[in-house]
Amino acid sequence: MGATMIGLVKEHRGPGATLKEVPVPTCGDDEVLVRIKATSICGTDLHIYKWDAWADKTVLTPNVFGHEFAGIVVDIGDRVRSVKIGDHVSAEGHMICGSCKACRTGNGHVCPNTKSFGITAPGCFAEYAVVKASNIIHNAPELPFEIACLQDPLGNAVQTVLSGDIVGKTVAIIGVGPIGLLAIKVAKACGAGAIYAVDINPNRLNMALQMGADVTINAMETRTSEELRKLTDGEGVEVVLEMSGSPIAIADAFEAAANAGRVSLLGIPTKEVSLDVTNQIIFKGLKVEGITGRKMYQTWYQMKGLLNQHRVDLASVITHRFTLDQYEEAFRLMHEGQCGKIVFTH
Repeated sequence: MGATMIGLVKEHRGPGATLKEVPVPTCGDDEVLVRIKATSICGTDLHIYKWDAWADKTVLTPNVFGHEFAGIVVDIGDRVRSVKIGDHVSAEGHMICGSCKACRTGNGHVCPNTKSFGITAPGCFAEYAVVKASNIIHNAPELPFEIACLQDPLGNAVQTVLSGDIVGKTVAIIGVGPIGLLAIKVAKACGAGAIYAVDINPNRLNMALQMGADVTINAMETRTSEELRKLTDGEGVEVVLEMSGSPIAIADAFEAAANAGRVSLLGIPTKEVSLDVTNQIIFKGLKVEGITGRKMYQTWYQMKGLLNQHRVDLASVITHRFTLDQYEEAFRLMHEGQCGKIVFTH
C-alpha cells in the first residue's frame, strides 16, 4: 500500500466534509508534488461545504477540495524544467486545455475545457497536492506562507478592480467578504476616488473601514442604490464591483451605477437574477464585465507588482488561523461572516 496523508474530503453530495486518510498523490511527467504549508478558505469552498445548487451541478465528488495554497516543491515530473525541488510556490487553479479558441486568443481563464483545482480535480486541503508545472507560481522564500496562500483570492480582486479604468473614479464594492476587503485595498492602491463599501454584516463593514473604505452602507438599514446616489450628487457610481452574489444586491448594483459606468460581477448567485435590462443597462450605456478567476497570467504579474512593492498589505485581512482538524469551526465562522480571511496552517 502506498503512502497516505490526511485530507479534507468532500465525500458525499450534501452539506459538510470529512477529514480522512487518503493516498498521497504522485506527480505525472509534467506535474509537481507540493508539500502544503498554508491554505485559506475561499467563498467557493463555502459553497462546496454548504452544498448549494451551484456546487451540486459543478463539483466532483469524492474529492479533496480547497484551492488557495502555498508550499514547497518536493518532487517533479520527468519533463519539468521550470520548477525545482525546494522551490516555494503557489499555483493558478484553472487547468486549461491550451488548444481551444479561448486559450489561443489570450482568454485561457474562460477555457471551456477547464479543470478546476479543488473543484473538479483534487485540491489542497491536505498535506500534499499535485499541480501542473505550467500552473506553478514562484514565491520568494522570504514571503510568509500564510501571505503567499492569499494570492489566488487577491487575483480575483485585482482582475475585478482592473477590468476597466479605476483612477479617480467613484467605486462601490458590494459585498465585503474577504475578496471584497482585498478589492478595497487594491482599488485604493490603484488610485480610485471615493470607495463605498456595502454589506449587511456590521463586523465586515467595520473591517472595510480599516481596509481603507471611505464610507460604509448597511444594506439592511437603507436602500443601497438610493444611498449611493445621494453620496454621488444623484449621478450614481462610476464603478460598481458586485461581490456578494445576492440577487437583490445585483439588481441594486445596476440601479446604483452611473450612466456610462461599469459593473463588474464576481459574486456567484445561487438562483436566477431578474434585471431591468432596458433601463438599467442598455439606456444607461453600461459596460458589464463577468469576472472569473484571474487572467492567465496577466493578473498574476499585476498582483506580484503590488505585493513586491508593498502597495497592498495582506496580513491585516487574516483574522483567524486554524489547523485542518479545526475545519468545522473555520467554516462556521465563514458561514456567519464573522471573519476576514481564514488560514489553515499545515
